[in-house]
Amino acid sequence: MTALRNILKPLPAAAASLVILSAAGLSYAFMQDGSQTARSLARFTADNRLEFPSNYREWIYLSSGRGMTYGPAANPNGPPLFDNVFVEPSAYREFLKSGHWPDSAVFVLEVRDAVSEGSINRGGQFQKDIEAIEVEVKDQRFTDTDGWAYFQFDAAHKPATPLAKTAGCYACHSANGAVEHTFVQFYPTLIDFATAHHTMKPGNNASR
Repeated sequence: MTALRNILKPLPAAAASLVILSAAGLSYAFMQDGSQTARSLARFTADNRLEFPSNYREWIYLSSGRGMTYGPAANPNGPPLFDNVFVEPSAYREFLKSGHWPDSAVFVLEVRDAVSEGSINRGGQFQKDIEAIEVEVKDQRFTDTDGWAYFQFDAAHKPATPLAKTAGCYACHSANGAVEHTFVQFYPTLIDFATAHHTMKPGNNASR
């Protein structure tokens, strides 16, 4: 009991202050770490090359399409490919609140082979090897292209330079994206939010 009473005695002022400061420091560190985890901003090298977002598979999955690949990864003479689209989580949450994409929003387009036979499957199609990874970024540093840029990564995932503004993706996204430069019309989980916030361009709702 004596030992227990000693444990329960009020801490000396200096020790109490130390505990409070330690807790505050821990709380601040947690907040700092949490904010960094919640907001994985697009990371660029000093010469404006985009670093590969290696954790994109932990991001928000938006949709998949088949036979919709265009641009550098397109293979018009081969079988249709699967496209999987992921968006950085904090950008997704901001879109739900406002219907707009925040600055530094990052999207990953993962292009995979379509396979029709394997294991027990003989009729449907499933995804297999990665053929390409393309990234779309909204960032005000890209003033020449309305604040958006597109990147393609090689197999080594080395930092990538933006595709030239003559690349077809710029004109296509600008003209056909339902919200800003993004194809929200093909992302069924976002259509209602864009509609509610009145950010959907007229005539671009492909899922209704």
